[in-house]
Amino acid sequence: MQFKHPEILYFLFLLVIPILVHLFQLRRFKKEYFTNVQFLKELSIQTRKSSTIKKWLLLLTRLLLLACLILAFAQPFFTAIDSKKATNEMYIILDNSYSMQAKGKKGELLKRAVQDLLEHTPETQNFSLITNTETYWNTDIKAVQKDLQDLKYSATSFRLDNLIAKVNARKSAFNKDIIVITDAVGLETNQTKSFRKEDNVYFIIPQAEQKNNVAIDSVYIQQTLDSFYEIGVKLAANGEDFNDVPIALYNQNKLIAKTLINFEINTKTINFTIPKEDFHGYVAITDKGLAYDNTYYFSISKPSKTNVISIGDTDKSNFLSRIYTADEFAYANYPIANLDYNLLEKQDAIVLNEVKEIPQALQTTLKSFVNKGGNLVVIPAQESNATAMNSFLANFGALQLKTAGLTEKKVTKINFNHPLFSTVFEKKIDNFQYPSTKTSFEISSTTPSILTYEDQSAFLTSLPNPLSSVYVFAAAINKSNSNFQNSPLIVPTFYNMAQSSQKTGVNAMIIGESQPFVVTTAVAKDEILTVKNNTESFIPVQQLLNTKMKMTFNDNPAEAGNFGIFNGENLVQNISFNYSRTESNLSLANADAAANFKEIDDLETVFNTIQTDRTDTQIWKWFVMLTLLFLALELLIQKFVK
Repeated sequence: MQFKHPEILYFLFLLVIPILVHLFQLRRFKKEYFTNVQFLKELSIQTRKSSTIKKWLLLLTRLLLLACLILAFAQPFFTAIDSKKATNEMYIILDNSYSMQAKGKKGELLKRAVQDLLEHTPETQNFSLITNTETYWNTDIKAVQKDLQDLKYSATSFRLDNLIAKVNARKSAFNKDIIVITDAVGLETNQTKSFRKEDNVYFIIPQAEQKNNVAIDSVYIQQTLDSFYEIGVKLAANGEDFNDVPIALYNQNKLIAKTLINFEINTKTINFTIPKEDFHGYVAITDKGLAYDNTYYFSISKPSKTNVISIGDTDKSNFLSRIYTADEFAYANYPIANLDYNLLEKQDAIVLNEVKEIPQALQTTLKSFVNKGGNLVVIPAQESNATAMNSFLANFGALQLKTAGLTEKKVTKINFNHPLFSTVFEKKIDNFQYPSTKTSFEISSTTPSILTYEDQSAFLTSLPNPLSSVYVFAAAINKSNSNFQNSPLIVPTFYNMAQSSQKTGVNAMIIGESQPFVVTTAVAKDEILTVKNNTESFIPVQQLLNTKMKMTFNDNPAEAGNFGIFNGENLVQNISFNYSRTESNLSLANADAAANFKEIDDLETVFNTIQTDRTDTQIWKWFVMLTLLFLALELLIQKFVK
C-alpha cells in the first residue's frame, strides 16, 4: 500500500492525546468509607468496574476513528499491475483492405470494426489511427468520427510491416500501445518482427463466416483471328462447394454475352469472341463472396500497324518480310550502311540481325529506344566478338555471351509460361520438329530461358525492362548456320517479339502497382495528359519521349473502372484499372502470425483491460467509511454501556 500524501501520516502522533486523557481519568484516589455508606461498598465496586470497561472501549474507538481519519486524508492506494505503462501512447492500426469486405457474425468486418471504435473508444482517450491509406495523428474519437463513418475500402493490400514503420518513424519519448484490427489475410510472421519489445501489442482478428469466393483473375487475348478476338477470362474459386456462377460481358455498358460457369477445379478459363475493334467494357460475375473482385475492367484498342525495322544484310532478313506482312506491320530492312537513325525512334520493334560490328552511335540510339518502350531483338553474327557484344548488352541488363562454340545443338524445350508463348499453345508440346544450330554462343543470364538447347543452355532469352523487352538469341539463324527459319516456332516467336502489349493487347492496369504505360501521341511541351471518366479525374506522372508519352499512375485512381486518356478534350486512348486480387482468397487468413501477442476478441475488452491494469486502486474511501463506523460505535457505547 502506498500513500498519495504520506506527509499527513505525521498527524498519527495525535493519537497520544486520547491516551493521555484516558490515563488522567484513571488516576487512583484513596477511598475512605463512612459508616453510614458502608453497606453500599459492594455496589460501588461493581459500578466502578463497568465504568472502566466503558472507558477502554471509548479509548479504542476514538483511537481507531482518529487513525482512520488521518489515513483517509493521506489517500492510500494499491499500485496498478502495469503502472509503468500508464503514460503509453495509443496507436490503432485498422485494416481497410478489400478482404475486410467479408461478412462475419455482425456484418461486414470493416463496418463492424468501425462501429466498435465509435461505441467503445473513451471520449477522453487520445490515439493515432493508421489505415492502409490514411493516417490521423494524435486525435480522439470525436475528431475522427466522420472520417471513420466515411472510410472506404482500399485497393492497397494490408502490409503490417509498412504500417508499423510509420508508427516507429514517429518520434516519441513514450512507449506505445498498438491495437491491430485485421482479418489477417496475407499476414506473415515476419511482418510482426517490426514491433519493438517495449511496445504493448493487442491483436483483434475478426473472422469471416463465409470464406467461399470467386474472383475474376485476368482477361487476355486468347487468339487473334481475321475479324475477331477470342478473349480468355481467367477465374479463381477459393473455397469449396460452388454453385453455378453467372458471368456477363459488357462493352460500353451494353451486354454482349452471358453464360454460367461451374467449377470442377479451382481455376477456370472461359472464352468469348468479340469483333476486332475498339472494346471498352468489363466482365462481371455474381457470387456470395467478396464483391470487389467480381468485375474486371479492360480495354482493347482497334489494331493498328506495328512499325518494325530490321538492321542487317537484306539476304539474311528476307524471312522477316514473310512474318511481318503488310496487313499488320509496317516493315522495312536497312543494311547498316544505309540506316537512317531518325527512323528508329518511330518504331515499335527493331531487329538487329547479325550485325558484325555495332557502331557506338547505334548502341546509344538503341539504348534510348528501349528505354522509351521499344522492343529490341538481337541476333548475333557468327563472327561477332563476344567482348564487344557484352559491352553492348550491358546497356540492358545482366547478360553475357561466352566465346562461340562449334558444336551442333538442338533446341528441345519451350518455356510455355513465358509471356512470349503464353497464348500460343493450347497445350504443352513434347514432340515437335527440333530446330538446331551449328555454331552458338553460350548465354550467361539470371533470367529464365524462352527456348532451351538440349544441354539446358539458353537459345533464346530476354531482358525485361519496365516498358519493353530485349530478346537475345545465342546463335545466328541464317540458313547456313541453323534450320530455325524452317521451324514452326519462328512465326509466333518473331510475331510476338515485335508486338507491344500496350498497343495490341488488353489494357488493364492494376491500381497501386505503378506499372509504366506508354501512349503514342503528339504532345506539345506545355500540354499534359489527363486520365478521367464520369466520376474521377487525375493527372498522372508523365514524361515525354519524343513521339510517346510515358505515364505512371502510382495509387491512382481511387476506384476501379474504365477511363480515357485525354489531351485537353481529345481522347488519346482508352485504358482500364482494376483492384489487385491479392485479397480474394479468404482462406489465407493467418491468425497464427499474431500468436506471440495478446489476441483479444473485441475492442471493449482491450480498453477495459488497459484501464484495469493501469489504474491504481484507491482505498481512502474505505477509511472514510471506517471513520464513520467508529464514530457511530462511540455514540452507541456512550448511550448503552453504563
